[in-house]
Amino acid sequence: MNITNLFKIALRAIAANKLRSFLTMLGIIIGVASVIAMLAIGQGSKQSIQKNISEMGSNMIMIRPGQDKGPGGARQDAGEMQTLKLKDYEALREQSRYLAYISPSVNASGQFINGNNNTPSTVYGISPDYLEIRQLKVEDGNTFTEEDIRASAKVCLIGKTVADNLFTNGEDPVGKVIRFKSIPFRIVGILKPKGYNSFGMDQDDMVLAPYTTVMKRILSVTYLQGINASALTEDLTDAAIEDITAILRTSHKLKAGEQDNFTIRSQQEMAAMMNSTSDTMTVLLLVVACISLIVGGIGIMNIMYVSVTERTREIGLRMSVGARGMDILNQFLIEAILLSVTGGLIGVIVGIGAAWGIRTFAHWPILIQPWSVLLSFAVCSATGIFFGWYPARKAANLDPIEAIRYE
Repeated sequence: MNITNLFKIALRAIAANKLRSFLTMLGIIIGVASVIAMLAIGQGSKQSIQKNISEMGSNMIMIRPGQDKGPGGARQDAGEMQTLKLKDYEALREQSRYLAYISPSVNASGQFINGNNNTPSTVYGISPDYLEIRQLKVEDGNTFTEEDIRASAKVCLIGKTVADNLFTNGEDPVGKVIRFKSIPFRIVGILKPKGYNSFGMDQDDMVLAPYTTVMKRILSVTYLQGINASALTEDLTDAAIEDITAILRTSHKLKAGEQDNFTIRSQQEMAAMMNSTSDTMTVLLLVVACISLIVGGIGIMNIMYVSVTERTREIGLRMSVGARGMDILNQFLIEAILLSVTGGLIGVIVGIGAAWGIRTFAHWPILIQPWSVLLSFAVCSATGIFFGWYPARKAANLDPIEAIRYE
């Protein structure tokens, strides 16, 4: 019996039980759609994280006071969290060989007021280099200068969100004065909007001011909450971290064997950590989705067993007129493969549609990669062959006489 006739017989058998065939394929459809949708969400999240980190500067380095944890995992006390001073910033700026930009960092949160309008936000005390490190642009006006830093001038740059909340009548904020805890700040520029990042944080809800102003007039402190820097190139990030460590250990007079009283983190390290977390979640989602494929395969096996039982006499008649066991095996195996492949094709369409639906309505980032579609389709085809083989083999091994007598 040639392969064309076997396909025709398999198609007639499937068409004779349309509803049962569809319900059999449903497990495969759900499984394939789940695999494609879950991989799209996982890959989309990973791409979004990489994009946001790239926008923040892939060669950015963050220096914070104190260690991550004290001995035995205990939190550091306040004194140990005040180990970064302005002299450390000056030492790094003058001595480091691998840094393109460097800026101190201090911040305070509170209400900003303009007339009858007010909005909660955070003021960051930084130097002009911070704009280059974080890849921020001034859309209107100018940034503050080194002279403003030396004079602890009460000037600031504001983000688009702060501008919209404080200036509701559409007036130009540049040159206007706003207040923070009764301290007046003259706006010298508006930052170009960056929108929300993948963590749901509004990157335009900020105010930037000279670090000396925030330290003296708002916080009344002599220490820094952090130092931000960027390496000359992404490839030199590790060398820059080693250089920073050596300079700070010398500045802090730490002896050999003493632990660092500062912590250094890079965007590369954060990216690797976030990608690892994203990959783990994607694998977990993929495992759950693959369970649907297994359930669908079991459904195919179950229905094929039923089909073999129902058509036992037909099998006996075919064998009695010359059909070989291999012909019978191929007939039922082709039927199982047609069910899984058809279910896989429908599942691919449903999966892509579901992924785009998630992007449209839930606004989650998605990325449908061709290999994920090919992988899910290949797996569903293999599922049809694997779970269809045993029932087909059972049909091929039936005794023709006993099959014809079967009631």
